[in-house]
Amino acid sequence: MSAVVHAPSRASQFAETLIDLLDRVQYRRVSVSEQLDPVYRLRYEAYRRENFIPINSQEITRDDYDNAANCYSFGVYIDSELVSSIRFHHVTAENRTSPSRTIWPEILEPMLDRGESYIDPSRFTADHDASLALPALPYLTLRIVAMASEHFRARYCISSVRAEHAAFYRRVFGSRQLGEERSWGELLFPVCLYAAEVPEIRDRVAERYPFFMSTAEERQALFSSEEGPRKIIAPSARLAHRLAAIETHQG
Repeated sequence: MSAVVHAPSRASQFAETLIDLLDRVQYRRVSVSEQLDPVYRLRYEAYRRENFIPINSQEITRDDYDNAANCYSFGVYIDSELVSSIRFHHVTAENRTSPSRTIWPEILEPMLDRGESYIDPSRFTADHDASLALPALPYLTLRIVAMASEHFRARYCISSVRAEHAAFYRRVFGSRQLGEERSWGELLFPVCLYAAEVPEIRDRVAERYPFFMSTAEERQALFSSEEGPRKIIAPSARLAHRLAAIETHQG
């Protein structure tokens, strides 16, 4: 969510706590050339902990979708320790590579045929100890997806999630169910398809959860297609929220 939103309401204590915690957070984009990046090991450990994937000798989890031109993978660090990871695909009519499209082609293909675009998050995994110590970790991680939805001006942000996690996406993002439970790949659990319409919910989400806000500079640094060493990026939610408040006051 950008710094240009409707007047933000008084941040809740939870929101203020999250913005404070973001001061300790850093994001790092995974380079596709790094086949043994720690993010892939974190994925493996998280899935193996729940017996969701079979054992493999490399102890990493990668798939062909990680090599797609429209794929973006990130590690989330707190105090320089890797605590969670997520990837997403920016899916358009021109580039349709998307894990969720593989599962629900009859739902997502028509959207692309109409010229609509969507962000497709997947491989959301977390360190076990960090997830216990930081119940807010999903928010810190999904902030990347919120920024991607803004940066790429996507019409939808979709979510392929387990049924027990769907309530979170409905409550936080106003997501609506589009597809029934289906299985995918090597994962040993079914997922449902949900979608949030970004133009409809962006300001409401930013007002209620200002830690999702960001500056254009942060988004450009995270999602630039430039090659080279991947930078460590500090969140800009505090600055974005302050700029929005100033703009509202001046308006």
